[in-house]
Amino acid sequence: MSALRYTPFAAAAATLAAALFSPAASAACYYIYAADSELIYRSFEIPVDLSRPLHQTLPTVAPGGKMVFTLDTQGCEVVINKLPTRTQAASAAAPTPRPRRADRG
Repeated sequence: MSALRYTPFAAAAATLAAALFSPAASAACYYIYAADSELIYRSFEIPVDLSRPLHQTLPTVAPGGKMVFTLDTQGCEVVINKLPTRTQAASAAAPTPRPRRADRG
């Protein structure tokens, strides 16, 4: 009877160990390249909201840029962050207003 009492704890410990040592739990390195292919961001920290599609979030951080992420973390310990501030990125990502049409009357 005592073996049955510890079964949930053993299962919880096994699940926790599997989660900690699974590939999904390993660190990733995130790179952002500008439109001219210059590396402007490299870090272990996620630079965009990954709960939304990249084509929606990346232009707010790096307009015209490309994002790559990999499990290979070699070199990622040297952080590069040349991303524009949020106000600069927001103004660059915002569409330019169209000029008003002339009155034809």
